[in-house]
Amino acid sequence: MPFIPPRERLIVALDLPTHTQAKQLVELLGEEVSFYKIGLELFMAGDYFSLIDWLHAQGKKVFADLKFYDIPATVERAVRALSRTGVEFVTVHGDRAIMEAAAHGKGEGLKILAVTVLTSLDAQALKEMGYAEELTSLVQKRARLARQAGIDGVVASGLEAAAVRKAVGNELLIVTPGIRSDLDPLDDQKRTASLEQAFAASADYVVVGRPIRDAAEPKSAARAFQERIHRFFA
Repeated sequence: MPFIPPRERLIVALDLPTHTQAKQLVELLGEEVSFYKIGLELFMAGDYFSLIDWLHAQGKKVFADLKFYDIPATVERAVRALSRTGVEFVTVHGDRAIMEAAAHGKGEGLKILAVTVLTSLDAQALKEMGYAEELTSLVQKRARLARQAGIDGVVASGLEAAAVRKAVGNELLIVTPGIRSDLDPLDDQKRTASLEQAFAASADYVVVGRPIRDAAEPKSAARAFQERIHRFFA
């Protein structure tokens, strides 16, 4: 697996309602953060691709968290179009046909990440959705399918990252959202882990949103995360 600079292992989620607010946060965080995730909220705010261009102009890497899920031909064409923007990562849902279509559509430099099970879901939620399979087993199954489909990595909770690594070895990247601490207030994330737990479980990147965005001093919070990452990989 290629070397990942420790500083790039932190991906900050720009989960904000407007591009103005997103740009303000990026400017505030400055050199503390080099990688950003932009998802559906900012997509619906309009001018999504101009925001991608702006982030690139600031020297930042971009993770387009759009979670494509449609008929395979549509997914393939959407991924091919997104490849032209120079984003680093894009997400698709972890169904075999969707992943295979995305793998066919990607251009050079774009990495496809398959969402295994959303971190907002727990075992009870999966049962209500009709899944009889145990949660970790389902995550491992989707990781194996992603490897077979030619996908570059998966999005998986820190609670299942080690199980994913056991299932697919070092062939796939693991990107872990839902980074929290015991002191963080409860929210819609059900399967959370600390930064250290995620990396100890073999995650390659962590996605952090609220603990930085909603901090009293976001830049200081981002710096603290970077310091923890550097200590972990020292």
